[in-house]
Amino acid sequence: MDVIEAIKTRRSIRSYKKDPVPEEALRQILEAGRWAPSASNMQPWEFITFTNPEIKQRVMRCFLYGSFLEEAPLGIMVVADPKIGDADCLMQDGTLATYAIMLAAHGLGLGTCWIHPGLNDEKAKEILGIPKEKKIICALSVGYPNETPTKERRKLADIVHAERYGNR
Repeated sequence: MDVIEAIKTRRSIRSYKKDPVPEEALRQILEAGRWAPSASNMQPWEFITFTNPEIKQRVMRCFLYGSFLEEAPLGIMVVADPKIGDADCLMQDGTLATYAIMLAAHGLGLGTCWIHPGLNDEKAKEILGIPKEKKIICALSVGYPNETPTKERRKLADIVHAERYGNR
Protein backbone atom coordinates (compact mmCIF):
# COMPACT_ATOMS: atom_id res chain seq x y z
CA MET A 1 0.00 0.00 0.00
CA ASP A 2 1.44 3.37 -0.94
CA VAL A 3 1.34 6.38 1.39
CA ILE A 4 -1.54 8.19 -0.34
CA GLU A 5 -3.67 5.03 -0.30
CA ALA A 6 -2.85 4.50 3.39
CA ILE A 7 -3.91 8.07 4.23
CA LYS A 8 -7.13 7.76 2.23
CA THR A 9 -8.16 4.34 3.56
CA ARG A 10 -7.17 4.58 7.25
CA ARG A 11 -10.19 4.72 9.54
CA SER A 12 -10.67 4.90 13.28
CA ILE A 13 -11.46 1.40 14.50
CA ARG A 14 -13.54 0.84 17.60
CA SER A 15 -14.22 -2.89 17.31
CA TYR A 16 -11.40 -5.41 17.37
CA LYS A 17 -10.80 -9.11 16.89
CA LYS A 18 -9.25 -10.89 19.87
CA ASP A 19 -6.06 -11.81 17.95
CA PRO A 20 -2.96 -10.35 19.64
CA VAL A 21 -0.72 -7.88 17.83
CA PRO A 22 2.45 -9.75 16.79
CA GLU A 23 5.67 -8.50 18.39
CA GLU A 24 7.21 -7.73 14.99
CA ALA A 25 4.19 -5.61 13.99
CA LEU A 26 4.38 -3.77 17.32
CA ARG A 27 8.08 -3.11 16.78
CA GLN A 28 7.40 -1.76 13.28
CA ILE A 29 4.63 0.61 14.33
CA LEU A 30 6.66 1.95 17.26
CA GLU A 31 9.61 2.39 14.92
CA ALA A 32 7.36 4.48 12.65
CA GLY A 33 6.50 6.67 15.63
CA ARG A 34 10.18 7.05 16.44
CA TRP A 35 10.84 8.43 12.95
CA ALA A 36 8.12 11.10 13.06
CA PRO A 37 9.17 14.72 12.62
CA SER A 38 9.45 17.01 15.64
CA ALA A 39 10.37 20.62 16.37
CA SER A 40 14.15 20.97 16.19
CA ASN A 41 14.28 17.16 15.95
CA MET A 42 13.93 16.98 19.74
CA GLN A 43 11.84 13.75 19.63
CA PRO A 44 10.15 14.35 23.00
CA TRP A 45 7.80 11.36 22.80
CA GLU A 46 7.75 8.08 24.64
CA PHE A 47 5.39 5.15 24.19
CA ILE A 48 3.97 2.89 26.89
CA THR A 49 2.45 -0.33 25.56
CA PHE A 50 -0.01 -2.38 27.58
CA THR A 51 -1.93 -5.59 26.94
CA ASN A 52 -2.99 -6.60 30.44
CA PRO A 53 -6.83 -6.60 30.48
CA GLU A 54 -7.00 -5.11 33.98
CA ILE A 55 -4.65 -2.26 33.05
CA LYS A 56 -6.59 -1.55 29.83
CA GLN A 57 -9.82 -1.40 31.82
CA ARG A 58 -8.35 0.91 34.47
CA VAL A 59 -6.78 3.22 31.87
CA MET A 60 -10.02 3.26 29.86
CA ARG A 61 -11.89 4.60 32.88
CA CYS A 62 -9.56 7.63 32.95
CA PHE A 63 -10.91 8.94 29.64
CA LEU A 64 -14.27 10.41 28.65
CA TYR A 65 -14.41 8.24 25.53
CA GLY A 66 -12.69 5.06 24.53
CA SER A 67 -14.51 2.15 26.13
CA PHE A 68 -13.33 0.11 23.12
CA LEU A 69 -9.79 0.19 24.56
CA GLU A 70 -10.83 -2.68 26.80
CA GLU A 71 -11.68 -4.78 23.72
CA ALA A 72 -8.48 -3.97 21.81
CA PRO A 73 -5.62 -6.41 22.27
CA LEU A 74 -3.11 -3.56 22.68
CA GLY A 75 -3.05 -0.08 24.12
CA ILE A 76 -0.33 2.49 23.52
CA MET A 77 -0.05 5.63 25.64
CA VAL A 78 1.82 8.43 23.89
CA VAL A 79 3.48 10.89 26.23
CA ALA A 80 5.83 13.83 25.69
CA ASP A 81 8.54 15.19 27.93
CA PRO A 82 8.55 18.99 28.36
CA LYS A 83 12.19 18.79 29.49
CA ILE A 84 13.20 17.43 26.09
CA GLY A 85 10.89 19.14 23.62
CA ASP A 86 9.80 22.67 22.92
CA ALA A 87 6.92 23.25 25.35
CA ASP A 88 4.96 25.08 22.64
CA CYS A 89 5.25 22.08 20.30
CA LEU A 90 4.76 19.07 22.58
CA MET A 91 1.20 18.39 21.45
CA GLN A 92 2.09 18.75 17.77
CA ASP A 93 5.20 16.57 18.10
CA GLY A 94 3.30 13.86 19.97
CA THR A 95 0.46 14.02 17.46
CA LEU A 96 2.86 13.55 14.55
CA ALA A 97 4.38 10.49 16.24
CA THR A 98 0.90 9.12 16.94
CA TYR A 99 -0.22 9.57 13.35
CA ALA A 100 2.94 7.82 12.09
CA ILE A 101 2.03 4.88 14.36
CA MET A 102 -1.56 4.91 13.09
CA LEU A 103 -0.51 4.89 9.42
CA ALA A 104 2.08 2.17 9.96
CA ALA A 105 -0.47 0.05 11.82
CA HIS A 106 -2.96 0.48 8.97
CA GLY A 107 -0.30 -0.53 6.46
CA LEU A 108 0.17 -3.76 8.44
CA GLY A 109 -3.55 -4.53 8.50
CA LEU A 110 -4.09 -3.27 12.05
CA GLY A 111 -6.68 -0.76 13.17
CA THR A 112 -6.22 2.07 15.65
CA CYS A 113 -8.25 4.77 17.29
CA TRP A 114 -7.07 7.94 19.02
CA ILE A 115 -8.44 8.23 22.54
CA HIS A 116 -8.37 11.79 23.82
CA PRO A 117 -7.11 12.26 27.37
CA GLY A 118 -8.61 14.73 29.75
CA LEU A 119 -10.90 13.16 32.31
CA ASN A 120 -8.28 11.95 34.77
CA ASP A 121 -4.76 12.18 33.32
CA GLU A 122 -3.16 12.00 36.76
CA LYS A 123 -4.84 8.66 37.48
CA ALA A 124 -3.76 7.32 34.07
CA LYS A 125 -0.19 8.41 34.84
CA GLU A 126 -0.37 6.61 38.20
CA ILE A 127 -1.67 3.39 36.63
CA LEU A 128 1.10 3.30 34.02
CA GLY A 129 3.86 4.75 36.21
CA ILE A 130 4.23 7.85 34.05
CA PRO A 131 6.13 10.64 35.83
CA LYS A 132 3.98 13.66 36.74
CA GLU A 133 5.96 16.10 34.59
CA LYS A 134 5.25 14.15 31.38
CA LYS A 135 2.32 15.23 29.19
CA ILE A 136 -0.15 12.63 27.98
CA ILE A 137 -0.84 13.17 24.29
CA CYS A 138 -3.32 10.32 23.81
CA ALA A 139 -3.95 6.63 24.17
CA LEU A 140 -4.30 4.43 21.11
CA SER A 141 -6.32 1.26 20.86
CA VAL A 142 -4.62 -1.18 18.47
CA GLY A 143 -5.69 -4.50 16.99
CA TYR A 144 -7.08 -6.30 13.99
CA PRO A 145 -10.29 -4.57 12.87
CA ASN A 146 -13.62 -6.25 13.45
CA GLU A 147 -15.41 -3.56 11.43
CA THR A 148 -15.01 -1.63 8.19
CA PRO A 149 -16.19 1.93 8.82
CA THR A 150 -16.75 4.29 5.93
CA LYS A 151 -17.28 8.01 5.98
CA GLU A 152 -17.26 10.60 3.26
CA ARG A 153 -14.77 13.45 3.37
CA ARG A 154 -15.45 17.09 2.68
CA LYS A 155 -14.73 18.13 -0.90
CA LEU A 156 -11.33 19.66 -1.54
CA ALA A 157 -12.99 22.70 -3.13
CA ASP A 158 -14.78 23.34 0.18
CA ILE A 159 -11.60 23.50 2.27
CA VAL A 160 -8.92 25.06 0.06
CA HIS A 161 -8.34 28.83 -0.19
CA ALA A 162 -5.84 30.48 -2.55
CA GLU A 163 -3.72 33.39 -1.35
CA ARG A 164 -6.27 34.45 1.27
CA TYR A 165 -9.25 33.01 3.07
CA GLY A 166 -12.39 33.02 0.94
CA ASN A 167 -10.64 32.71 -2.43
CA ARG A 168 -11.81 29.34 -3.72
